[in-house]
Amino acid sequence: MRYDFTTIMDRRGHDALAVDAIGDASAFAPAAPDPGFDAIPMWVADMNFPVLPAIQASIIKRTEHPAFGYFETRDEYYDSIIKWHSIRNNVSGLTRDAIGYENGVLGGVVSALGVTCSRGDSVLVHSPTYIGFTGTLKNNGYNIVLSPLEIDEGGVWRMNFEDMEKKIRDNHIHAAIFCSPHNPCGRVWEKWELLEAYRLFEKYDVTVISDEIWSDIILNGHSHIPSQSVSAYARMNTIALYAPSKTFNLAGLIGSYHIIYDPRLRDRVRKESSLCHYNSINVLSMHALIGAYSDEGYVWVDELRDVLSENVNFAVDYISNNFDGVAVQKPEGTYMLFVDCGRWLAEHGKTLRELEEMCWRVGVALQDGAMFNGPTSLRVNLALPKVRVEEAMERLRRYVFC
Repeated sequence: MRYDFTTIMDRRGHDALAVDAIGDASAFAPAAPDPGFDAIPMWVADMNFPVLPAIQASIIKRTEHPAFGYFETRDEYYDSIIKWHSIRNNVSGLTRDAIGYENGVLGGVVSALGVTCSRGDSVLVHSPTYIGFTGTLKNNGYNIVLSPLEIDEGGVWRMNFEDMEKKIRDNHIHAAIFCSPHNPCGRVWEKWELLEAYRLFEKYDVTVISDEIWSDIILNGHSHIPSQSVSAYARMNTIALYAPSKTFNLAGLIGSYHIIYDPRLRDRVRKESSLCHYNSINVLSMHALIGAYSDEGYVWVDELRDVLSENVNFAVDYISNNFDGVAVQKPEGTYMLFVDCGRWLAEHGKTLRELEEMCWRVGVALQDGAMFNGPTSLRVNLALPKVRVEEAMERLRRYVFC
C-alpha cells in the first residue's frame, strides 16, 4: 500500500481522548486495565492511523505565513467539496450556494431542527440510535420518537416502514433525523430502501436531516447513495450534513458542512446557524479539508476502505466462530461493530456493565451500547492496525468469552 495503516502510534500525551482519558474516573471512559495489559483504544469513534500526509502538508504550508487574522473562505474549499461529491458519490448539479459551514454535524442538526419544527415537537429517529442525536434532541427540548430497526432473516438491519408510518402519523411528525450510513449499525442503505423511506416522508410532509458523515467509509464493495439523490422531494426537503472528520480523522480540528438545495430552507438554516455568532470556519480546518479532498485523498480513502474491510471481516468471523452467545451483523459502512451479547449475559448471569469491566480489565477498551439504545450490546471501534484488532479479539477469547 502507498500509505501507512500498520504503524502502532503512541498517542499518549498528544491530546487523544481515546487513550488519555482511559482510567480517568471523572471522564466518560473505560477503566484502566489490570497490570500486565496495555489499553487498546476501541471506544471513541476516531481512527488510530497516521493522517493523510497531504493534510499535514496543507496545514503546515499555511502556518508558515505568520498571520492568522480574519479571512474569506477560499474558492478551493468549495471546489474541493463539489469535486469530491461528484467523483465519490456521482452527485451532479452541486454548486457552492448549496454548501454551508457548520461547526459540527450535531450543531447542524440543532440549526436544522430550529427551522423545521418547534421545541417540544416530536422527531423521528431510528434505534439503535447515535448517542449524539439523543443528547442533542433532549438538550434542545424535542420529543424523541424511536422507530426500531429490525434484523431480517439474512442478518441485515432493516427499517420497519409500517412502524415508521404509524409513528409519523400518530405523533404528527414533520422532522426526521436520518443516518446514512447508519451509526451504530453500519447499514449502507439500498436505493429501494431510501425510496420507500422518502415515499413516507413526502406523504406526511416530513423534512429530513440526513447525517452522512460516514458516507466515505463504505466497506466490502458497497456503495453510498446520497439521500438527496433519490427523488425530487428528497433533493428539496433534505438537509444533508457532511464532514471530512470521520473519513480523515480530523475531529479535533472541528469543521463540517451542510448541503441544502432548496433556497428558502437554506436561508433559514443559515440564519439559525448564525445566531450564536460563532459558527465560523477555522482557517486551519479550511486548509485541512482542501488537503483531505486533494488527489491524494482519493487514493488514501480507497486504501482505508480496504484496510477497514479486512479488519471488519476478520473481527466478525472471529466473534462468530469463538464467542458463543454473542451475535454480530457485519457492518457495510463505518468502522464500528455493534455486538449483541444478550444470550451470553443471560447464560452467565452478568450485567452489561459487568461484561464491559471484564473487557476493560484486559485492556480491550470498548464502549457500552446501552446508551445507543442497545441494552445488551457493545460498540467496538476497529479503526486500528490489524495486529491490534487481532490482539483484542484474542484477549476477549482467552479472558472474557471463555
